[in-house]
Amino acid sequence: MNKHEKKSEKLSMRRAPKLLIWGLIAFAFIGFLDTSYLTVSHYSGTDVNCSIAQGCNEVLSSSYSVIFGVPMALLGLLYYITILVLSLLYLDTHKVKILKVIAVLTALAFLFSGWLVYLQLFVIKEICQYCMISAINSVVLVILSLLAIKYGRK
Repeated sequence: MNKHEKKSEKLSMRRAPKLLIWGLIAFAFIGFLDTSYLTVSHYSGTDVNCSIAQGCNEVLSSSYSVIFGVPMALLGLLYYITILVLSLLYLDTHKVKILKVIAVLTALAFLFSGWLVYLQLFVIKEICQYCMISAINSVVLVILSLLAIKYGRK
């Protein structure tokens, strides 16, 4: 690609609106707080305070709450930190590739979260309010990331 084509490619992309990126940051931070609480509870062996739904501890102690010895909460924590860091990195660099990575990760997390909600509702037959917060976050993050890509293009 020559210099003129690179410049033309850059001009065809706009920056994603800051509001969408700050939305990604805010919801990733909420997810980080949520999964941090669950991860600490898992490793400290304490029950979580379940004030809305009464099935939190049943869900969090089920065989589905750990994969290869790693708690789902820790995987969620790592995911939210990744989205947070990538979103901040995008604010600094405005590289569209970062938005694409965020979109792929949020789409995968959305699908995985859907599976986990299915397990809660139809297999475990209990609901964990913290898990549902994470599921809602997954929906919001995938929407925000797709909008960021859409509005980051002409």
